[in-house]
Amino acid sequence: MQAHSPRAAPPPAGRAGSRRKLLFRLSVLALVVLMLVTASVAWLLQAPIDIQRERVDFTIVPGSSMRAAAREVAAAGAEIQPWILILLSKWMRVETSIKAGSYEITRGITPLELLNKLTRGDVTQADLVFIEGWTFRQMRERLNAHPELRHDTADLSEAEIMRLIGAPESAAEGLFFPDTYFFAKRSSDVDLLARAYRAMQQHLAREWQARAADLPYRDAYQALVMASIVEKETGRNDDRPLVAGVFVNRLRQGMLLQTDPTVIYGLGETFDGNLRKRDLTTDTPYNTYTRAGLPPTPIAMPGLASLRAALNPAATEALYFVARGDGSSHFSPTLDEHNQAVRRFQKGGKP
Repeated sequence: MQAHSPRAAPPPAGRAGSRRKLLFRLSVLALVVLMLVTASVAWLLQAPIDIQRERVDFTIVPGSSMRAAAREVAAAGAEIQPWILILLSKWMRVETSIKAGSYEITRGITPLELLNKLTRGDVTQADLVFIEGWTFRQMRERLNAHPELRHDTADLSEAEIMRLIGAPESAAEGLFFPDTYFFAKRSSDVDLLARAYRAMQQHLAREWQARAADLPYRDAYQALVMASIVEKETGRNDDRPLVAGVFVNRLRQGMLLQTDPTVIYGLGETFDGNLRKRDLTTDTPYNTYTRAGLPPTPIAMPGLASLRAALNPAATEALYFVARGDGSSHFSPTLDEHNQAVRRFQKGGKP
C-alpha cells in the first residue's frame, strides 16, 4: 500500500473571486490611463501652437540638436514647451533628422506639423537676381543691400573673395553667371557667390566644348572676355552672333577691336556717362582703341546667349557695325559703307 502526499487545499472561492476582480479593475484602470495618455498625446500633436504674432521666424544652424532647435523655436516667440518637440521626435525616431535653415511658422501650426517642417527642411527662401551685363561692383552692391543675406564678404577684397569661394582666379569680373538664385534666409553671401561661380564654370565649359573651329582664342577665359564685350554691345539676341563675328574677324586680321564698352570699363568710376574723344585716346589696359587684342579680363557678366555667340559667331564678312537707334545694329564689310551707315543712323543723314 503506497502513501500519497496530501494535496494542497484549493483557495477559498471568495479569495479567487477577489483576485479576478482586482485584476479586472487594474486592467480597466490601465486601459483608462492608456486612453488618457493617448488622448493627451493626440491633443498635444494636434492643438495649434500659441503664436502671438502673425508669423514667427527662426533659424536652425547646422549641427543643431533637436533640443537646441526646440529652444530656438520657443525663444523666437512660439509658446511651446521644448520637451514636447523633443519627446515627439524621439517617439517618431526623427531626433537626428532636423535640417538647418531659416524657417517661418504662422498661426494654426501644430507640433506635428512643425516637426515635419523641421525634418523635411521646409525652409523659407529669399531670392536675388544677377543681371546680364552687370559688373562685379554692381553685384557686390546688390549683395550688400540684400536684407536676407549674411554679409560675410562686405569687408573683403576681390582677391580674398575669390580665395574664399575656392576659385583659382584673383580677378572676379565676369566669372559669375547671371540668374535668379534662391537661398534660405540668413545664408552667407559666400555660398551664393560660390554657386554663381560654379554655374558660370559649368556653362562656359559646356559651350567651350561645342565651340566652332579655328576661333582666335587661346582658352575658354578669352572666350569669356569676348562674351562680356558682346553682352555690353547689344541686347538683341539676333545681333549677338553678328557682333561676335565682327570682333572675331578683327582679331583674325590683326585689327583693333575699337569697342566703346571696354574703354568705359577702363575709366571705372570716373566715367560720367559721356564718352569723349580724349577718352578714346587715353591708354588703359582696357582701351581697345590703343591696345590690340582682347582686354585682360571680362568687362561684365555675360549671359548664356552671349557665351554662345562668342563661341559660335556668325559667318560674316562684316568688320564694322553701328547702332540704328532702335536697339538693332547695321553691319558693314568696308569702312566706306560703315561711314555711310554712321551718317545715316547717327548723324541724321548729314555728310
